[in-house]
Amino acid sequence: MTRNPQLATWLVAHRARIDAMLATQLGPAAPRAGAEETEVLRRFRSYASSALRRGDAAQPALDGLRVNERRVAALLAAWVEAAGEAAGPSSEMVGGALKPLLTHFQSGLRTTGNGRRKRGATRTRRAVMAAIDRVADAFLAVDASNAKIVDANPAAGALLGVARDALLGVDAMSFVPKAMHGTWWTELDAVSEDSEPRRFRGQLQDVQGGAVDVECSVTRFSTRERTLALIVARPC
Repeated sequence: MTRNPQLATWLVAHRARIDAMLATQLGPAAPRAGAEETEVLRRFRSYASSALRRGDAAQPALDGLRVNERRVAALLAAWVEAAGEAAGPSSEMVGGALKPLLTHFQSGLRTTGNGRRKRGATRTRRAVMAAIDRVADAFLAVDASNAKIVDANPAAGALLGVARDALLGVDAMSFVPKAMHGTWWTELDAVSEDSEPRRFRGQLQDVQGGAVDVECSVTRFSTRERTLALIVARPC
């Protein structure tokens, strides 16, 4: 790769602006201070700056990280996009320099023991998730005990204004207007106690704070570890 110490210096000098743009872009899905995924973003910034100074993309330092690979991939892509936006007229140059480094960094993340996805996913599960991804309505799998989003489909990301993988591990209530929290918690509690499918009308809000009325159907899915509320939300 070509050395670009000027860009390396620019990335470090503008890190606060890039992070602020990322927070605006992701809203409630933005990484929190002190979170493991925030450390991944810091390491990528350091890795990219170092590689641009040297003109050589060495193996990134990823030891000790325990992250959701899908969410981190979405956050890294969003950070590169935010860096391009912060660069203004130079956005194409910045994106062109960072994307190969992003690919190399993500490759290293996938091959680390802690960053690797859990093995053992069956063909049946993959087929089910592929089918859900094609559903036009928003789909959210939510842990009924703590309201954390376990999975989502692209339609959910489009409805909320954020890449679907960036939603993983985020508190679902951060995408619900405060006035509607009681309604959603009532439905999650009901799923924990009863296996009967449920329907309710509620609201979600996107990263810009805009409220969307939705008609929801909820199905319970239980494992030994937790109970999930499988929610299909259709704007109404």
